This record gives sequence, C-alpha cells and structure tokens, in this order.
Amino acid sequence: MAGLSTAATAAVGGAVVAAPVVLGAIGFTSVGIAAGSYAASWMSATAIASGGGVAAGSWLSVLTSAGMAGLSTASTAAVAGAGGTVGAVVGLVV
Repeated sequence: MAGLSTAATAAVGGAVVAAPVVLGAIGFTSVGIAAGSYAASWMSATAIASGGGVAAGSWLSVLTSAGMAGLSTASTAAVAGAGGTVGAVVGLVV
C-alpha cells in the first residue's frame, strides 16, 4: 500500500506543477494564445466550426483563461484529482 500512496502523492504534485508548463508549451500563454501554436490551430478550428466565435465556458476558453491568469482553485483541484488517479493506477500496476 505504501507504493500506492507514494505514487499518488507524486502524481498529484507533478500534475499541479506541470499544468502551467504544459499550457505554455501548447500555446496558452500569459498574454493570450501564441500565434502558430497548437492552441492557435485549435482556436481557429473551433471558431470555424461554430460560425466565427468560441463559446464561453468551452475547454478552449477555460484553458485560455488558465494560461493567462493561472489555474483557479477548482482547476488546481481537478488537475490534482486527475494526477492522483493516474498515480493510484501506477501504484497498483507497480
């Protein structure tokens, strides 16, 4: 059981720390979506599919906000929960 606890703790911490880095790497920056990035391609495709705009509350708008302002408490909890789940699975397998 100690392996499960250690893996889950490491995954939670890693997920919370890595989230801002990953957001920046795919183009969600503190000044908006970076030109030529994956995020820019996603935004373009979303806008085309919805007739020219991006819906408020969509994953694209949430990630844009997170990239610009950082993760909210709810987002941090969601990322930590996902990391914990991955850690628990890894702990069971290992």
